Amino acid sequence: MRRIPRRVEFFQGTLDSTSEITEARIFDTTLRDGEQSPGTSFSYEDKREIATLLDEMGTHVIEAGFPVNSEAEFEAVRDIQAATSTTVCGLARVVEADVEAALDSGVDLVHVFVSTSDIQLQDSMHASREEAKARAVESVERVTDAGVECMFSPMDATRTDEEFLVEVVEAVTEAGADWINVPDTTGVATPGRFRELIETVTAHTDARVDVHTHDDFGLATANALAGMEGGAAQAQVSVNGIGERAGNAAYEELVMALESLYDVDTGIETTSITELSQLIESKSSIDVPGNKPVVGSNAFSHESGIHAAGVIENTDTFEPGVMTPEMVGAERELVLGKHTGQHSVRERLKDAGYEPSERDVEQVTRRVKDYGAQDREVTMEVLERFADDVGVAQATEEVTA
Repeated sequence: MRRIPRRVEFFQGTLDSTSEITEARIFDTTLRDGEQSPGTSFSYEDKREIATLLDEMGTHVIEAGFPVNSEAEFEAVRDIQAATSTTVCGLARVVEADVEAALDSGVDLVHVFVSTSDIQLQDSMHASREEAKARAVESVERVTDAGVECMFSPMDATRTDEEFLVEVVEAVTEAGADWINVPDTTGVATPGRFRELIETVTAHTDARVDVHTHDDFGLATANALAGMEGGAAQAQVSVNGIGERAGNAAYEELVMALESLYDVDTGIETTSITELSQLIESKSSIDVPGNKPVVGSNAFSHESGIHAAGVIENTDTFEPGVMTPEMVGAERELVLGKHTGQHSVRERLKDAGYEPSERDVEQVTRRVKDYGAQDREVTMEVLERFADDVGVAQATEEVTA
């Protein structure tokens, strides 16, 4: 596929620095954490189809599932591993059966995790800190002894005693972990605090650092970016931000922020982002809100007269400029309604084959506003009816010899 150039040359103003992040890998967990959205269940065929598109787009890691969960899950993970060219990951608790199932599935990367916060250790795992650390080390050593890349996650890291967190990170690093994932499991981090936490973790490990952020307070993508500013090389995301509770950092938001705001070439084929979003929407049955960043139906739509007029003149006036609909495989739309101005009406009439006068535009615009004020949708069919009622002339076709 041909990549659409990033428009970083337009980035002007007080926030024009784009050098905070130099490396950014995308770890997609739509098929694992995303599937944990209440009411969501991907079939074997769904998982294969989603993984194929993620692979084609250049996603660095696909977390295909939890192999020990069921025979069907094991087969899906194994077959995705065999059919894709990217790194495929399988999740495992620090339990022997989990780790062996992940290894048996043939994945390139085994992601082992254990709770490290006192509240989860006491009321979920019913284990001590020392027991959790010992299991973590044992599991990491089992994966690395098998010659497979290993990622370790101290679950609920953002609510873990910092001294103990560092102790665990150092222990699994010594055991051979290739990656340390720092999860904000309950979404309580803030960007500044999370960046500081990542800086602390990177100072205590030779492994590469990855982040996993949840959206309970709407900060997942911001926290993931802050983590990358703090030294993380990779972030875990899910398409449309689906996942436990309020979900995860959104694939589309993180990728486009990195590409457009930080001037980082992620290697992701961004023109397929809208297609990917629509695929996940159909398979998960979780609707994408109209105001969802990047992929929502309103992301590149304009109704306000002032905004539409500016966009007609130059799209950069009331759009980011560094991110265009073409970059994500979407289309710009001038929406007709209560707030529509004459510029939009004129353009849409021309699109429909009319040749309106200034008076025509004024009369049709008045009708559009009145109709929209009644909370009714102004479709092209409605617009054409207004044009015909007013008597707007059809454009004449030029005849060429």
